Amino acid sequence: MARLTPIDIESKTFTKSVSGYNNREVKTFLREVLVNYEQLYKENIELNDKVNMLNEGIQYYKTIEDVLQNTLIQAEKMAEETKNLARKKAEQIIKEAEINAQAIVNEGKNEVYSINKKREELIKQYDASKIQIKHFLNAQLEMTEKNELELLKSINAVPLNGSYTFEEDVETDDEVENVESDETLES
Repeated sequence: MARLTPIDIESKTFTKSVSGYNNREVKTFLREVLVNYEQLYKENIELNDKVNMLNEGIQYYKTIEDVLQNTLIQAEKMAEETKNLARKKAEQIIKEAEINAQAIVNEGKNEVYSINKKREELIKQYDASKIQIKHFLNAQLEMTEKNELELLKSINAVPLNGSYTFEEDVETDDEVENVESDETLES
């Protein structure tokens, strides 16, 4: 069966009979119009269903696209926030490291200063001990020389009529002190 077009309907002519148009031709034509119309109606319903289904699909994909766009925007925002947070954290870590490094440097400087102070004190103590030892040794030397002089005096003493006299070659106490002071200056 051929499809009925609007031109076919418009150009369709019916033969006239006594009572009017040929009933059979009109009924056949109406059946043909009805079949074609039903077919077109069904196709139209099917096409409308397809259009609706495609529109729903398009709407579904538009919704997915919107969701993806929103997700992408949110992801970009989160990435930017994460990057900023990481940058701030890195800056904080660097500042803390710089503060710790400065504290370590200051602690090292303080320790060096303390060590230098102790070194200076030890040098002073060493010098003081050295001077004390020199004085002690000089005193011991003087005592040894005095004891030696007294020993010499006692050896050189000659008893005369119950009293001791010293020989002239023995130095006097003043001469011994001058000799001792000269020796102290030399050392």
